[in-house]
Amino acid sequence: MSIRTGILSCFALAAMVSAAEIPQGSHLLLRMENSLSTRTAKEGDYVYLRSASPIVVDGRIIVPVGSYVQGVVAETKRSGRVSGRAELAIRLETLTLAQGQVVKFAPHLNSVDSGDSGQKVTGTENKVEQAPTVGGIADRSWTGAGIGAAAGSAVGLATVLLTRGKEVELRQGSTLDVVFDRPIVIE
Repeated sequence: MSIRTGILSCFALAAMVSAAEIPQGSHLLLRMENSLSTRTAKEGDYVYLRSASPIVVDGRIIVPVGSYVQGVVAETKRSGRVSGRAELAIRLETLTLAQGQVVKFAPHLNSVDSGDSGQKVTGTENKVEQAPTVGGIADRSWTGAGIGAAAGSAVGLATVLLTRGKEVELRQGSTLDVVFDRPIVIE
């Protein structure tokens, strides 16, 4: 083996050792750095997050806690006055690791920390949707129907017509769980 072949083999080995892969199906917990609301967000607004959990593969940290994630608001819909739930879709685009390396990625949103707001992830479009807020629609029970009937009274009807339902609120510090649909190579 020549010196040149030996040197090239060392470079190839170094590249293999430093390259890593985030496996398909990996989960990453992200924490919101800025707040978003369907009340004010517009398509194209930036979303900033940080990883709140690491991704570890074979005992090696691939994505450390505190890695930056940037995305954009893909779609926003305010809640209606009478019907229609608020929806907010975000598209995650880049992951910036501690050493400054930027990786393009497109994981899907799996769940959102909704607290008592009733927000949930719907479909595969990375949409967060607000739960319904009017009586019988809310829980489809006799209690809900009674509340719905009361809301249908003249005062309730006026209130419903003049106010919107709850908006989707992703506050600073809220957490989102994302899942990688395909493996991502980090070199």
